[in-house]
Amino acid sequence: MLNYIWAGLIIFSLVFAIASDVRDLVRDTYRNGDPLPVTLTFPEGYRPEARHQPVVVRIDPATFQAFYRVATVPDSTYAGELVQFRTGRELRFARDVDVPEPLATIRRVTSPRENDLRGTLHTLTLISDSLATAAVLFAPVRFVRLQAITDAAFEFARTAVTLALGLIGLLALWLGLLRIAEAAGLVQHLARWTQPLLRPLFPDVPRDHPAFALITLNLTANMLGLGNAATPLGIKAMEELQKLNPRPNTATNAMVMLLAMNTASVQLVPPVLLMAIMGAAINELILPIILVTLTSLVVAILAARLLGRLPAYRRTDPLQPDPPNSDHPETDA
Repeated sequence: MLNYIWAGLIIFSLVFAIASDVRDLVRDTYRNGDPLPVTLTFPEGYRPEARHQPVVVRIDPATFQAFYRVATVPDSTYAGELVQFRTGRELRFARDVDVPEPLATIRRVTSPRENDLRGTLHTLTLISDSLATAAVLFAPVRFVRLQAITDAAFEFARTAVTLALGLIGLLALWLGLLRIAEAAGLVQHLARWTQPLLRPLFPDVPRDHPAFALITLNLTANMLGLGNAATPLGIKAMEELQKLNPRPNTATNAMVMLLAMNTASVQLVPPVLLMAIMGAAINELILPIILVTLTSLVVAILAARLLGRLPAYRRTDPLQPDPPNSDHPETDA
């Protein structure tokens, strides 16, 4: 079901992007092919032989509003640079300068790396040695939103691969340590030690079952802020609980309880990412974090226990005895 929701959202975003881009083309929002009139001031005087020379760009507000059919008003002046080539002249605004829409979109699309608005000068008429009028033609801009969706898709795909490769090493490390602990008998001893505390929460799990030790390790890692270590331990604990499940396609009460406790576990040590962001200021939040996470853990345990007692949920419990003439197709899965 979730896959259908994601597919619907992606299709909806593509349809919206295409419709919006077609509207921009029809309205000619970015005035592709039309030069924008500007006034140039040369602080050091205009030098025809110089390839690079500083310039101050002035855009008349009324001209700008009529040209792009917008209500925004540009700044009075913009710092820039006039670059002269053998084939023509190019006007470059200063990097990261605050320009109004649609110039900001033109800059983002046509000059994403340098982040400087640039365009070709079609005319340059000198009024004096330091003043000239000109018309600047920017690169054409089309299908802005569709391109943004495509770029975001590739960026998130790259991020997903990076995260997956990073998790492979963490999973291999902690699962390897877990196998060593199992071979040394530490998991079995830990299961017996923690069984009196966890058994009331997991009454369906047999005594001395390895799941008790894995649940303890998962909760301990979460309490110490080791989320990367808690993930493989929680997966391993779920695998052990799944071995007790007669209907693999339906979660047992023990699996639901583990998921609830893992999601709302107590944080005795703040997460590493939060500590890296806040630094020493995290000390002021330690007590509130402990109280809030403790409350969330109590609420999660009570919710899991109370919902598990409701008739509608009890009927779906895989460990409940089946009524006569009942048929569970999940058993054959």
